[in-house]
Amino acid sequence: MKNESMLVRCGRLSILIVALLTLVPSLIAQSTYQLPPKDVVDAFDAAPLPEAILSPSKKVIALASRHGQPSIGEISQPMLRLAGARINPNTFGQHRAGLIYAIKLKPIAGGAEIDVKTPPNARISNIRFSPDGSKLAFLNTRSDGIDLWVADAATGKSVLATNHANSTGGDVFDWMPDNATLLCKVVPEGHGPAPAEPLTPAGPNVQMSEGKTAQAATYEDMIRTAHDEALFEYYFTSQLALISADGSKTTLVGKPAIFGGVGPSPSGDLILVTKIKRPFSHLIPMNGFPEDVEVWDRKGSVVKQLADRPSREGVPLTGVETGPRGHHWRLDQPATIVWTEALDGGDPKNKVPFRDRVVSLAAPFSGQPVELGRSEWRSGGILFTEKGVALLTEFDRVLRRTRTWILEPGAEPKKLWDRKQDAAYENPGTPVMRIDGSDNRGFGGRDGLVIQTGDSIYLTGQGASKEGDHPFFDRLNLKTLATERLFHSAADAYENVIAPIADGTKTDDMKTVLTQYETPKDAPNYFVRDLASNARRAVTAFKDPQPQLRGVEHRYVTYQRKDGVTLSATLYLPPGYKEGQRLPVIMWAYPREFGDAGSASQVTGSPNRFTIVSGYSHLFLLLSGYAIFDNPTMPIIGAGETANDTYVDQLVSSAEAAIDKVVAMGVGDRDHIGVGGHSYGAFMTANLLAHSRLFRAGFAESGAYNRTLTPFGFQSERRTFWEVPDLYAKMSPFWYADKVKDPILLMHGEADDNSGTFPIQSERFYMALKGHGATVRYVTLPNEAHGYAARETLLDVLAERINWFDKYVKNAGARAVAAATQ
Repeated sequence: MKNESMLVRCGRLSILIVALLTLVPSLIAQSTYQLPPKDVVDAFDAAPLPEAILSPSKKVIALASRHGQPSIGEISQPMLRLAGARINPNTFGQHRAGLIYAIKLKPIAGGAEIDVKTPPNARISNIRFSPDGSKLAFLNTRSDGIDLWVADAATGKSVLATNHANSTGGDVFDWMPDNATLLCKVVPEGHGPAPAEPLTPAGPNVQMSEGKTAQAATYEDMIRTAHDEALFEYYFTSQLALISADGSKTTLVGKPAIFGGVGPSPSGDLILVTKIKRPFSHLIPMNGFPEDVEVWDRKGSVVKQLADRPSREGVPLTGVETGPRGHHWRLDQPATIVWTEALDGGDPKNKVPFRDRVVSLAAPFSGQPVELGRSEWRSGGILFTEKGVALLTEFDRVLRRTRTWILEPGAEPKKLWDRKQDAAYENPGTPVMRIDGSDNRGFGGRDGLVIQTGDSIYLTGQGASKEGDHPFFDRLNLKTLATERLFHSAADAYENVIAPIADGTKTDDMKTVLTQYETPKDAPNYFVRDLASNARRAVTAFKDPQPQLRGVEHRYVTYQRKDGVTLSATLYLPPGYKEGQRLPVIMWAYPREFGDAGSASQVTGSPNRFTIVSGYSHLFLLLSGYAIFDNPTMPIIGAGETANDTYVDQLVSSAEAAIDKVVAMGVGDRDHIGVGGHSYGAFMTANLLAHSRLFRAGFAESGAYNRTLTPFGFQSERRTFWEVPDLYAKMSPFWYADKVKDPILLMHGEADDNSGTFPIQSERFYMALKGHGATVRYVTLPNEAHGYAARETLLDVLAERINWFDKYVKNAGARAVAAATQ
């Protein structure tokens, strides 16, 4: 009887298990990553086009081939989140390793490609030519460290220069001017084991404020404990070393430190360093920590201490620090440092005739700094031409204007440009820099030199117009301010000037340029174009990586909001679309703030781009029969700080105009339109569903939904919650969770690293929606940051999108009349 009873109980248990498995298959399915349809997977897995890097010699381009995505295993490697950075403690490097696996050198004049020798299973990043283009350096990340390799640009042969580079702080190395030596950050010898985490806490973690105002954004990955401080100090401490390009000699420079920036002087005999020091903030990232700014010789002896910069805690959110900032070498001189100083106490609320001044100090640094210029508005940086002419840019955030001045010794400042910063049609372009192989932005904080021939510099720009973008290449005379257009992309193509090919010492040199050319049918490729004859010659011949998308049609459209503001979007139609056929439509957007309606109405983008769909792009929905109304402009307009005062009204009005347009075009109908977006686009999506019934469903990725959790500002909003509490409430869809009547899917990376978009934003919004009976799905992505990365994750995201929109948009029935008119 006992055995029989046991058998009966086991049988009943088996029946119960089978019943549960039958009732909750979706729950079981979610224990593994989903896959979208095969045609989507095939397009997703297409190899990316190689990245091209032009040599300073202008004779060769490096073509870097990369993997499309890391695996979930790769992004699940150990991670420390310290002072705003994410590092892999096993490698002394950034948590995300490089995806480049091969490098080829392509002669611009033609001829066979040269394969660069790379290590097995390479994970390459930071590719950089020497100043003369004869060598190529790059990093390779191993499972337990980071190597610096140097290749011969003529043969492709490479040597290991060092196997213990330290890239926790970002950039790692720079070429010295001799083309034979690299300045590199390495893990100090005898560094020992990492600090062990205490098994039991020694006491509570305490932060203290004693009356000093210190407003800050809501940063992720801050230092929180004394153990975090110890880990930060251990992993971010580096030793500077001069390493010969053949790896035969390493000379240590100075003592180990936590380096914020490092860069050799143009003369090569001095080094500009910033050293991060305690106390480490628990409120802001490491770029706001206290620093010593010093000039060293090549042995590491301090030649000059330039600044002792305190912590940037307490700096006004729209202001700058009071002391010297932005130290960098002036590249047209052997050893001159340039920096900026605030004249308004760093606070834009102070009324002063000038906000900033830019100064310089030349070696041996014994005199007083020389003032180069003052700016009425906040300085936006200074560039120097090869002949020593300075271009000083300033901007006013409230006015949303920018100005650039020409500064020459012994002459009054001459205004070059004065324009609205949001007005795309007014953008004169960007000065063309000389490529010298050095890092002009990160490692040394250096600016490139602007090419100048005679009295002229050269500009490249996107060429925004009512017909779309048409990139250009101009010559600008600094004496007369006259501009001559040397090249303008054809009306039926998108061709962008990458760089002049000749050495730039003569005006005629600018007649030959390297461009990237594409059309809706022609994949992007590089060409040498002779501007005098208008002839072009192909340098690369990349093939279409996604032929299955060539049947996609895209149209650039403009339309008007009810207040008269001109809006624009790109309409993508799926392969096989027949004119007049109405399809389910997905609108994917991201709002932007503008100071005036005229700037907001200007058209940007081009109908002549080649369609390549990558990552977890919403455009993959085209392969599932959807039309995509891509990037419909959602301008939020207002002078000064007032744009968001009518955020919801303007947002809904823009969405209404977009829907009217796709319906009037005969592409969609009002019963089958969905909306989605990422980050601020997710915020937009939630607000549209909270304040309208325009869309059948929404898909919101990694958004922030309760603005009281970002009380010192968000996006372009700089008024605090305490100044405009009603605005924070009105803009927060969390406060209107009870009004959301259409289905919404919330998705969030569990390791989001973006300011303001903590995962709790989606978690709390989900609970609010669920608590009010909304139709809502909440998906969290393990080990993913604000931008999702792993192949398994991205395919799952695509599957979620297709399944969600298929159910609630494509196959949705007609709306009830009341809902449709709400």
